[in-house]
Amino acid sequence: MFGNKIKVPMTEDEKTILILALNELRNKLISENTYTDAVDELILKLAC
Repeated sequence: MFGNKIKVPMTEDEKTILILALNELRNKLISENTYTDAVDELILKLAC
């Protein structure tokens, strides 16, 4: 189910917007005392 990986082409501006949105989601999850593991992983993958 999760074996296939695809690479989505994005400009640097699009990556920045996506990282900012994920960070806002992460902050919301932290305020709700829920796990942020999946969001953290996505942010790390996008930042590299």
